[in-house]
Amino acid sequence: MSPLRCAVIGAGYLGRFHAQKYAGLAGCTLAGIADPSPEARAKIAAELGVPVHGDHRELLGRVDAVSVATPTALHHPIARDFLLAGAHVLVEKPITTTAPEARELIALAAAKQRVLQVGHLERFNPVIVAVAGELARPRFIESNRLAPFKARGTDVSVVLDLMIHDIDLIEHIVRSPIASIDAIGAPVFTDEIDIANARIRFENGCVADVTASRISMKPERKLRVFQADTYLSIDLQQKLLTRVRRPAVIAQGGMPAVAVEERSFEQGDALLAEIEAFVAAIRGGTRPVVSGEDGLRALETATRIAELVGRPVY
Repeated sequence: MSPLRCAVIGAGYLGRFHAQKYAGLAGCTLAGIADPSPEARAKIAAELGVPVHGDHRELLGRVDAVSVATPTALHHPIARDFLLAGAHVLVEKPITTTAPEARELIALAAAKQRVLQVGHLERFNPVIVAVAGELARPRFIESNRLAPFKARGTDVSVVLDLMIHDIDLIEHIVRSPIASIDAIGAPVFTDEIDIANARIRFENGCVADVTASRISMKPERKLRVFQADTYLSIDLQQKLLTRVRRPAVIAQGGMPAVAVEERSFEQGDALLAEIEAFVAAIRGGTRPVVSGEDGLRALETATRIAELVGRPVY
């Protein structure tokens, strides 16, 4: 089987990591990297020794697969160009700026019979992978994604910058349409929303309380899932799982002796797993782990939340 000719568009923080993974992945050849910044091109060319371009259009028709790791506003036009040229596309989250743009990419990928995968990285977190089979009809989910302030990503609200990770995870776990959303938020250090909270009610009765902040003193990425007989506390950052199960029999009037299990996981390499899944979907002609439809669903929910907190997403 011939190696896949792969490229990365965007040589910034995330794009550099994408390029590193492709460069070391069996069955793939890193054919080129595009970025308008001469400094970024020079740096990554020196590191990886691959051809660099100032314009992504120089790579059209010359690659089989591409990662789009540019600012979000450029996701749609660049992904569209590569899909039209017959390439498979892995686009970083959020999939696009608007839902109509996302729908266009989804339709185009289907028409061209190409894989369109969205970079919701937490789906490949080893703890999430390990508990996937246990997450059945949760009743309540609580998520907290907190981060110290950084200038990167502040061109969008914290809903699109951080909360969208948990929106995608929660919608994937619950698998039910949303009935209603309440949300609040506030700008603090930027002109966009820097801290936000949303309460999402699903049609199957599950409720999710989702908080995201980029003005916290220390980072935290935690997900708590309450089910009929199990409570799961998932530390996405430290890769720790605490599982609490109720006993089969509870003595009347007594304190139940719950079973508590704790497990830690290797940090792993979620980005490598994501790119390997992208390549596997291309090779197998299968639906990607995080499809364009998944990305659209997360974007639509994030947009609703951003509108509720009173600021435009962009």
